[in-house]
Amino acid sequence: MEHNYGQKLLFVAVCSKLKVVQAMSWLWPLLPALVLFSVLSVVRVQTAPCQTCRKLTDSFIKGLEKTSNKNFGGGNTAWEEEKLAKYARSETRLLEIVEAACEKSDFDCNKLLEQIEDQVETWWFHRQQEAPDLFEWLCIEELPLCCPPGRFGPDCKECLSGPGGVCGGLGRCEGEGTRLGDGECVCDPGYFGQLCQSCADGYYREKSSNHSTPACAACYHSCKKCSGPENYKCLECKPGWLFHDNKCVDTDECGTELARCPSNTYCHNTDGSYECRGCDQACVGCMGSGPARCKKCARGYKLRGAKCLDVDECSERAIACPGLNEACFNDEGSFRCECADGFIRRDSICVENQPLSGPEKGLFDDMTDDEVLVLQQMFFGVVICALATLAAKGDMVFTAIFIGGVAAMAGYWLSEKGDRMLDGFLKGR
Repeated sequence: MEHNYGQKLLFVAVCSKLKVVQAMSWLWPLLPALVLFSVLSVVRVQTAPCQTCRKLTDSFIKGLEKTSNKNFGGGNTAWEEEKLAKYARSETRLLEIVEAACEKSDFDCNKLLEQIEDQVETWWFHRQQEAPDLFEWLCIEELPLCCPPGRFGPDCKECLSGPGGVCGGLGRCEGEGTRLGDGECVCDPGYFGQLCQSCADGYYREKSSNHSTPACAACYHSCKKCSGPENYKCLECKPGWLFHDNKCVDTDECGTELARCPSNTYCHNTDGSYECRGCDQACVGCMGSGPARCKKCARGYKLRGAKCLDVDECSERAIACPGLNEACFNDEGSFRCECADGFIRRDSICVENQPLSGPEKGLFDDMTDDEVLVLQQMFFGVVICALATLAAKGDMVFTAIFIGGVAAMAGYWLSEKGDRMLDGFLKGR
């Protein structure tokens, strides 16, 4: 009995769990999406730009300042101090600040604020005294999204520093103040090196009268290395220039075999370099700009003197446009055949452009008024004769119809309305 009872309890427990599982089975397809949503929510907070968090906290502090003396000023001092103390840490004031913290159009700020509501409330009610710097507590320690000044990356490592500060004071630390970047120095223009202490190519070290490190100044534009700003103080030339008599002279790549331009283009020399420009449309290959520098004339052009000029096919060809009623029109480098004036193209043939005919005439449009009147009289005569024939057979019904019809037609005939209707009917109007 105990053995059977135990089996029954086990059966009931399993069945209960199966029912729970069955009841929750509709959630299984949604489980991956729910997990992914939770992970993405955390990732979004962790990877949100530090700048957004800084902007949000700055706006929050401005809200604090704006609401510091709200609704108070003048009157009973003791009463004001009591009410102000209650308002200073109140949920009402917090709500006012939060509602104005982000602009409605700032999606990133509003999204971040929505995700960190709990942290903001914690700081407001519990951590404000011990952590008065909201940015440091929220953006650096709590979330974290930012690093202190002079630090970078996920672990807030220290940036490279020299005598002048971070990157020697002559550059910026990549990712400084954020959880991103590699911490390398991005030097100011004119400087390079791990701490930006050396002069870059195209710059030289100025002389200094005091003991401070002199700055780097720009060389003459053609110099890669120099001892001063003048063109004759070059020590090494940039690519595209030749060193001659302490000066850097432009290399004419177009006059040498250094230039490489594709077909139907020509070389144009520039300071320190060259560029390939397209030939004139009259040319097939060229040595320079314009139709006078062609190597060969393009189709539709002919060499006249020293230039490739357009051929007027309409005047030089005996029959440029062989189609009937076609006219020739000359274009630059070509010509076209179009229908002559008064003709239009239909099925590849130029035919006379005839005006569209008007609406078709009605059956009675060419009849005179007298002829219409005769037709009206004939029409009523046929109707009366038909009714009279039926009445002559002695049928009382047709006799009554005949008499009524004659009276009605006579009245209608004499009326202007009947005359207009019959006139329009017989004229096909």
